[in-house]
Amino acid sequence: MDLVIDESSRQVRQFVCPCCDTHADRTWANIYDAGTALAVYYASCYHHNGVHEAWIDAILGTWGQNQFDDHITFGCRVGPVVDSPAPAATLVNGGAVAPDDPMFGRKLSREEGMSHPRLPEFWQLVDTILEHDELVRRHIYGTGPQDAE
Repeated sequence: MDLVIDESSRQVRQFVCPCCDTHADRTWANIYDAGTALAVYYASCYHHNGVHEAWIDAILGTWGQNQFDDHITFGCRVGPVVDSPAPAATLVNGGAVAPDDPMFGRKLSREEGMSHPRLPEFWQLVDTILEHDELVRRHIYGTGPQDAE
């Protein structure tokens, strides 16, 4: 896969987290594979009790036809985990806080996602987001893509 985030589609919004009343950032954009639209992702960056974590939903399916019957939504949390000095990504229910919108298609539960044939594609999307989305990368790792060079 040759995944690229479409920077021209990127949106960023700040909001207040409903569970802890702190400011959070949400970014979303389209992702292409070799020039073909593959997914749309939403990444929400939180400061829950001083802990930096990101919750990512990715919608995979056919794009540009206003049909959503093949769309599926995976979700993960990226952040600290027990017994690890580095953050990790953990599969969660997809679209847990997403609006009831046909674009999200079938929101996969964690259990459904674990056995879904497109799970490897989702993890490649997450890797691309963590490496190339500057807002998410800085939030989780404290560095942007240019800092890694």
